[in-house]
Parts: sequence; structure tokens; C-alpha cells
Amino acid sequence: MNKELPPILIVDDEKNMRLSLETVMKDEGYKVQAVESAEEALEILKTESFFLVITDARLGGMSGYDFLKEMRQRKPDLPILMITAYATPKLAVEAIKSGAIDYLAKPFAPEELLHAVSRCAERHTLIAENQALKSANQPSFGLERIIGDSKGIDDVRKLIMTVAPTNATVLILGESGTGKELIAGAIHALSQRREESYTRINCAAIPDQLLESELFGHEKGAFTGAVRNKSGRMEEADGGTVFLDEIGDMSRPLQAKLLRFLEDGTFTRVGGNQELKVDVRLIAATNRDIVNAIRANQFREDLFHRLNVVQFTPPSLREREGDVLILANHFLKQFATGMNKPIKEFSPEAEKLLLAHHWPGNVRELRNAIERSVILETQESIQASSLPNFKVESRLGSADSSIPISSASLEEQLSEFEHELILKKLSEYDFNVDATAGALQMTPHSLHYRMHRLKIELEPS
Repeated sequence: MNKELPPILIVDDEKNMRLSLETVMKDEGYKVQAVESAEEALEILKTESFFLVITDARLGGMSGYDFLKEMRQRKPDLPILMITAYATPKLAVEAIKSGAIDYLAKPFAPEELLHAVSRCAERHTLIAENQALKSANQPSFGLERIIGDSKGIDDVRKLIMTVAPTNATVLILGESGTGKELIAGAIHALSQRREESYTRINCAAIPDQLLESELFGHEKGAFTGAVRNKSGRMEEADGGTVFLDEIGDMSRPLQAKLLRFLEDGTFTRVGGNQELKVDVRLIAATNRDIVNAIRANQFREDLFHRLNVVQFTPPSLREREGDVLILANHFLKQFATGMNKPIKEFSPEAEKLLLAHHWPGNVRELRNAIERSVILETQESIQASSLPNFKVESRLGSADSSIPISSASLEEQLSEFEHELILKKLSEYDFNVDATAGALQMTPHSLHYRMHRLKIELEPS
């Protein structure tokens, strides 16, 4: 364990004492550096790391007590062990108040010193392990995760660097799979709140009746099952950043409460009367057409304007010229390493297939396609046969809106087109007839009539 620890810094103006302490520590396997004054110690501590400082109380120049007070300002987390030949209860109290982790009176047994040092070593190891665990549990976010050389992605990165240091509210609009969550994470990672919590909430994944409680908490007895007071995610994220994904799926009543929260950071828990206040930066995202949602009376226009302080619109993958192969090679390296496969590249045929597809699922679809190909491939380069055939995928989100030539009558072709259009809109609005009717600028009754005529049936919910 001692080999993994940083050194101990010994500060004592008596040469024999320094040598004695060095010998005892080195015999136990600790690395040691020794200096004769507090001034020299402060200079070394500017550039070097130690897990413990052992200092005498009386030094030539700055005293050990003044050194303690200075260290409490400069490095409050670094433990300092004080030793002295003039031990009194009053001096011991002064040492602890000044920041010493322990206090030993001369003469002391080597075992007594080693026990105190061992406790500091265990403390340092535990702190390091906790930090490692915390880092492992926290996803890594940063600009380096936004891969690509296209102008659209370069513009996104530049905007992130400009906006991140501010506290501006951010709205990210874009198709599924375009990297909205990566943008939100990078904004937090480059912000002044990066040391605080980063909370992600998918508004579409939480039932509407529970989302308010999840965001703002509830009081005991507020509803069936509320057996105790519960803090919401906003309260827990005080000082940090909250990312609300799929905010377009939030109900209008909850949108009103969020609007109030955005005004001054105040809110009340469900079932409560006490007004609470937190300091949270909000980033919101949606893949829905926000203008259509506002026109269909599904999203509050005032909330849109309040969220839309800075807007990001990440480009779809088909708009990112040259990025498909860059991303494909990035994912190939990632998956080949993870699966311990010696695959280094794509065959020319595979590259042609990747470039020919229009990627309706964007980067997420590309990532899944590369993962599949690495799993299936048995050669040292990805063959076209290991990639999906994209027959189903090509029918999704196609930009080609031309009407196919058919021998059917005009009436039949119009009915087929109407059938596909209504199905697509229903899917876009999660098969909510009222919302779909609003988007199509017709009444729900008229939409029901057309669905019946076109034999479009919805499964009972």
C-alpha cells in the first residue's frame, strides 16, 4: 500500500530529528521528503503532492502554528501531524484548532508515530477509492465525445464553448440520435457547475402523474403511497445542472409549474405550501417539431420562449458531409477493442454501403450498425455482408417525398397517400388522435371519420 501513496513531508529545523523521522518512515516503506523550515515547505507544496505533513511546533522563522494556519487556507484537505517538546493541554487545543489532524508530545514511541501515520494513510486511500468509484459511476462528458469534422458539428462545438461558462438556459432541438444528450453533458462539463451534480430526466419515460413529484418532490400524504416527505430532483441538484430530455412530452399543467420555476428558481412540493428555492441551470431537449406542438396547443409558447435563451439544432447525420466514415471508424475501434477482435478497417464495399444509406436513426443507428458488424465479422476488415441490409431502415424518415408511378387510379393513389400520411402523423404524436388532429389542422371527429374510411384502427390502450 505504501508504494502507492504520495510521499510524507517532514518539516523540522533540528537535523537529527529530521534524520530520525526519515529513517522510521522509510523503514516502514513510506516515501519521505524533509525540509528545515515552514517557508521551504510552503514553496515545495506549490508543485508537489504529499499525503501527510509532519511538522514541529517550534521552527526557525515561521512557527509550526502559523504554518498550520497558512496550510488550512492553501490546502485544507492535507492532513498535518504536529510534534512538540513543549506539550501542554492548551497548546494541544491550539494545534487542533489551527488544523492539525493529530498532536504528539516528545519524546514519543516510534509505534505511536507510526499508528498516527497509518491512520492518515488509510484515510488517503479511502478518499482516493471513493473518488475513483464516483468517477466510474459518472458518465464522461466533454467535447471530445462529439465526433466529426463537418462544419455543422464544428459550429456546435464552438457554440458549446461559448455558452457553457454562462448560466444561460439552453434548448436543444433535433432528430433522435443526433447527440442532444452529448451536447447537454458537454455544456455541464465545461461550465462553472462541473463539480456539482448533473441530473438527467427523461420526461417521456416517467408517467405524467409521477413526473411532477419526481421533479419537485412531495409532502407526506400528498397522494396514495406518499408515506413520507420526498425531495425532488430539482432540490437535490441545487447548485448543479438539470437536463430535461423529451420536454415536448410534458403535460401543460406541469409546463406551467416549470415556467414559474424558470422565472426565479422557486417551487412547492406536491401537496405542500412552503415555497422552496434552488439554484439550478436547466437544459431541455426534444425531438418533436416544437412549432407544430405549440400550434396544436400541446406546448406553451411562453415556456418555449423562456427555454429558448440559447438554441442548439444539431445536424442530422445525412447533413454531416464526411462524418459517416469518421464516426464509423470511431465505433469500429471502440467495439473491436471491447470484443477483443482484430478488426482494423472497412472493406471498400462496406464503406460504399455506409455512405449510400441516409441514416434516419442518425448516429445512434450508425453505432448500432457498427456494433452488429463487429459481432458478426470473422475477417480482419468489415465486409458489406456484416452490415445490415437497411431495407427496413431505408423506409424510415426518407427524404424522398415524390409520388411513385403506379397503374392504380387517381382515387386509389390518393387514398394510399392519405393512409400513409395519417399513420405517419399518428406515430409522430404517439397515436394520440386529438394531438394528431391538431397537427393536421382538423377536428378529432373528422380524423376519426377518415381513419374509419381508410381502415386505420388503433389498439385499445
